[in-house]
Amino acid sequence: MNSQIVDRARSWPDTNPPTLVDMHNIELLSQLPTAPYQLAIPFETEDSPQLEQHGVTKEDLAAFKAEPKKGNVARLAHKDGVLLLVGGKQSVRDFAANATRAASTSIPLVFEGGESVSEIIEGVLLATATPTRYKTPKDEKALEVKIIGSDTAALEVQTIVAEEILAAREIINMPANDLYPEALAALAAERAKTAGVEIEIWDEKRLEKENCGGILGVGKGSTRPPRLVKLSYRGGGKHLGLAGKGITFDTGGLSLKPADSMVGMKYDMAGAATVMAATMAIARLKLKVDITTVMCIAENMPSGQATRPGDVVKIRGGKTVEVLNTDAEGRLVLADGLRVLSELKPDHIVDVATLTGAATIALGKRYSGLMGHGPVVEKVLEAAKQSEELVWHMPLAEELRSTLDSELADMTNVKIGNRAGGMIVGGLFLEKFVDEDASWAHLDIASAANNDGAPYSVYPSGATGVMVRTLVNLAGLI
Repeated sequence: MNSQIVDRARSWPDTNPPTLVDMHNIELLSQLPTAPYQLAIPFETEDSPQLEQHGVTKEDLAAFKAEPKKGNVARLAHKDGVLLLVGGKQSVRDFAANATRAASTSIPLVFEGGESVSEIIEGVLLATATPTRYKTPKDEKALEVKIIGSDTAALEVQTIVAEEILAAREIINMPANDLYPEALAALAAERAKTAGVEIEIWDEKRLEKENCGGILGVGKGSTRPPRLVKLSYRGGGKHLGLAGKGITFDTGGLSLKPADSMVGMKYDMAGAATVMAATMAIARLKLKVDITTVMCIAENMPSGQATRPGDVVKIRGGKTVEVLNTDAEGRLVLADGLRVLSELKPDHIVDVATLTGAATIALGKRYSGLMGHGPVVEKVLEAAKQSEELVWHMPLAEELRSTLDSELADMTNVKIGNRAGGMIVGGLFLEKFVDEDASWAHLDIASAANNDGAPYSVYPSGATGVMVRTLVNLAGLI
């Protein structure tokens, strides 16, 4: 397959373009290939029929220290090569991902697909480590994967979705000295060409003309001005609006973050990368849905030009916001994006953002928080369940609404000194910029967008690309 994920952007501002990602080579077969090969087997109990089928005894298990616990992968010599015993009760996707990470590239990895070909393909492709152009390239051989099955449609679909997720991961991992608002907008333009997606890019002059005071207010502290990217795909059917927070680096602005909190803030544009990847995948799959996506992009920097605590900005549509904390900037850029979408009256709106550190406090590092109102909330939950992505539905707590009251403006962006329900307060702020009767969902992916530990499930270390699959599934549900 060796699919190219990110095209060499002709307008890329750096002399070194984004890397080209090679995925694993996957082939569907009707029977086991010629030996030698590695055969992946789920190992939940020592009495598994598959172990007996392949002649594995309890003595063999003891000799190779094979244990039926999650995370343990044992390699057993076999007449046809190697058996990979992937321990623990887990989903098919996770089984395939764990086997792929443990496999050697010297001989093919084989799965007996049965009715789970699609999930196996997804697990294999998403287990791919994210490439980086910042290390000296290694001469690594691609893993050959053979799956016993005939679902060629699944191979095509899962390859397209995986390509877009891997592209998003690579983009999110890029450092802010190379990925700044203009650069991200240029990359979106190149991606749109390959996917057949229409694009508009609003520069700072257009943003001023369009009264996008939230994006302008956040971005004016940087020498690298903000952008709004609008993507459009018309496949017919319901109209889905997507908005993504695209803070290419977040210092906190004049409400400066501590040094250790600033590390990793290149990931603050993960929401924008997520909605971009989902849009490209939906378009390439030619799903019967209309998509309008806005990427709200800025760099939050301190300078003599920066928004000050206590300043008032006017969001598109006329609402004024007293900015008490310039580090609560994501909600300001998304407010403009949500108004742009709301004016189009889509059937459903979903915004995605690494919005609050409070999401990690509440949900740990693997769950995304979901808030909103209208039918799309249940649709997102259903789509996430199909994708096996972890989402937790949080309330829009009535008693916290007064947190955003301001004597000077229509509202504040935070209440200084208030630590109660920070993730929910972020959702309550965004709710003010969608229509009261809108079908709207807010996904706070601050917990799950970056994995700073070892790989787990289908996610590598670094950017995870979480929620892309959920959004693609959502497009098929509405």
